[in-house]
Amino acid sequence: MTAMNVVHMRVKPGKEDDYVRLHQEMDIRSMPGGRNFWLIRSGERSFVVVGEWDSLEAMANARPAMVANLDKLRPLLEDLGGGRGLTEPWSGEVSLHVKP
Repeated sequence: MTAMNVVHMRVKPGKEDDYVRLHQEMDIRSMPGGRNFWLIRSGERSFVVVGEWDSLEAMANARPAMVANLDKLRPLLEDLGGGRGLTEPWSGEVSLHVKP
């Protein structure tokens, strides 16, 4: 069953272009089972990364690559506050997919 992960991050002032560039440079092939990935600008310096995966297992197996990518981003990120740290991640199996 398809799985998705969603991660909210806030970028330090003036680092938005670097943040987008680092995402463009990421090697999706290092994450087998990854189908699609989106980077969404959700507000001023606020971004959401959405990943679509073949399964929860594929997503779990890709964690080392995802952490390696996050390590490249960390210097550009600002703490989200409220004890959330630099990222606010969510993931799970898709319960419903509506197509037009």
